[in-house]
Amino acid sequence: MPPLSRTSLADQAADALLARVRSGEWAVGDKLPGETTLATQLGVGRSTVREAIRRLAGIGVLATRQGAGVFVTRLDAPSGLDTMLDGAAIDAVLEARIAVEVEAAALSARRRTEGDLDAIRAALAIRAAHRADLVRHVETDTDFHRAVIAAAHNPVLLEMFDGIAAHLRRAMVDMLRSRPEPYGGDDDQESHADLLAAVERGDAAAAARLSREHLSGMLTRRAAH
Repeated sequence: MPPLSRTSLADQAADALLARVRSGEWAVGDKLPGETTLATQLGVGRSTVREAIRRLAGIGVLATRQGAGVFVTRLDAPSGLDTMLDGAAIDAVLEARIAVEVEAAALSARRRTEGDLDAIRAALAIRAAHRADLVRHVETDTDFHRAVIAAAHNPVLLEMFDGIAAHLRRAMVDMLRSRPEPYGGDDDQESHADLLAAVERGDAAAAARLSREHLSGMLTRRAAH
């Protein structure tokens, strides 16, 4: 692969990665090579690759999973119709998240290991550091909730969440775009910290309640706008 020219490198890198996904080089669910490998292949720096991945994550093509890497979640950029449908379906997706995450939070409180807690704590800290960047905020928020679900040690629930998250990511970006920055305010960050605390102390009832309140609150706020 020839190196990219030096104009709009992040856009060019994103286009190059998207072309490789479209060509079938990677299938849905496949993990991309590391940033260093991609940077060498594209002839750009790692920061440019990172920005390209963020742009593709913002349109739902890629997903960054904390501690695991970058994965393909769809094979093409959404068309205008796809984006419109994603937005129209966000309430249904949030309802599906409630069905998955409330039970997963309770199971997490019962089954979490110290390694799981370390992963959730790290995801919460990363989320706190990226509240002013919309796309990165959505990515890190997704990573936090995924870490909680992973701690439930139920692979079916985790697979269900991954499927929901792939459809939700773009719609979340669109929904939050109309809100003032930072996108994850202090109250929002505190609610996630409260969920972590419930999981830490093994309080399944509180973990389930906090998860339901958080997601139901998002539905309520959407209905009010």
